Amino acid sequence: MGFKPREEVADQGIDKRLEELSLEQIEQTINKVLAAEMNARMTAYLQTCVHCGLCANACHYCLSHNMDPKYAPVGKVKDTVWEMVKKKGKVSKEFMRTAARIAYTECNTCRRCSMYCPFGIDIAYFIITTRRICHLLGIVPQYEQDTVNSHSATFNQMWVQQDEWIDTLQWQEEDAQGKIPLARIPLEKEGADIMYSVIAPEPKILAQLLANASIIMTAAGMSWTMPATDGWDNSNMAMFSGDFETSARLERLHHETAIRLKVKRIVMGECGHAYRGAVYDGPKSNSWMFPPIPVVHAIDFYHEIITQGKIKIAKKFDKPITVQDPCNVIRNAGLGMKLREIMKATCSDFRDVEPRLGHNYCCAAGGGVINCGPPWKKDRVKGNKIKAEQLRATGAEYVVTPCHNCHSGIEDILKEFNVHMHVIFFSELLVDHCMEIPEHLKAKD
Repeated sequence: MGFKPREEVADQGIDKRLEELSLEQIEQTINKVLAAEMNARMTAYLQTCVHCGLCANACHYCLSHNMDPKYAPVGKVKDTVWEMVKKKGKVSKEFMRTAARIAYTECNTCRRCSMYCPFGIDIAYFIITTRRICHLLGIVPQYEQDTVNSHSATFNQMWVQQDEWIDTLQWQEEDAQGKIPLARIPLEKEGADIMYSVIAPEPKILAQLLANASIIMTAAGMSWTMPATDGWDNSNMAMFSGDFETSARLERLHHETAIRLKVKRIVMGECGHAYRGAVYDGPKSNSWMFPPIPVVHAIDFYHEIITQGKIKIAKKFDKPITVQDPCNVIRNAGLGMKLREIMKATCSDFRDVEPRLGHNYCCAAGGGVINCGPPWKKDRVKGNKIKAEQLRATGAEYVVTPCHNCHSGIEDILKEFNVHMHVIFFSELLVDHCMEIPEHLKAKD
């Protein structure tokens, strides 16, 4: 069977920097990482892999490219770290160009492949190691690096300035008051039970989600606050670019902000990669065994307030609806059944996907891939035809995506493969269609 070669894609962040690098710099950087940062875990993985190829059946890129072996997870490892180790860093610039492309744009580090590996090898670990090498060499897709630069300069991924942040919160508080006059977004409230944190796309392009949070928190009677200072953004693209130093700074500030406000826990909005950064990758970057402040994802929080009766369901959503399982909170954090319980509590025609839960397909946008920007969008979208067909098979008219990357990635996939389905967050489903506003909180005519 003949397979198409990869189409050339120009990316200044990779191409220009490669021109400036010497082969000696590449060799030294690879060997530095392999010697100083690679541990027994990678050695064990490399020696354990028997090249069986079972992981190919797990990868959405491989499944969507007619089982082309270059998209198989084992093929990606062979064309990146495996070759670097074998040749002790003596690789060409063209090899590094392909390695960067694979690591940043052809793998979401979703870890679905590890579930199919008979030895449970964490293939995402190889890809993240490749990204680490690429970061130290400075060969990172331009859009991805711009996002990391924003994190480094402003502590959020979209260059939102502090006054813009506060203005947006006040604006969305006013919008929330159109539904609940007593709704507030409390700023800098010390000793609240909850610090609610979000990712930068919310104040920048999805501000209505902040109003939704105010409505839900007020109706549920929660004691909560949001910071007025840097530390409110819980996303972390540096975690995915290989810049572990910036990643550690971001997560440290996020938790230090919660500590300063003396809150009992952090509840974060609907974002999977932010949860990954705050709960299991970020703490490692700071040499913490666990996060210093407990962190609860939105799925867990919605489940809590619905099952405890703090939010009552006035009317179930009656149109055919399905759901996406965000990899970082379902496969890697086990919230799949809670997600389905809240879907069934709010929807009368819920249609589950197959495969589901930990075996569900990745959205193809997470893991930093969507942040590689427009040059790579075509590759990203075509690399997940399998997801579009899975969603089409449900016959649903709506899909809930409790993660920002899933929301954006699936919108792109549905458009590309002509699947007629609306993409919404769970908070939109809850606020716009299902939840009851307590009588004493309703707006009076």
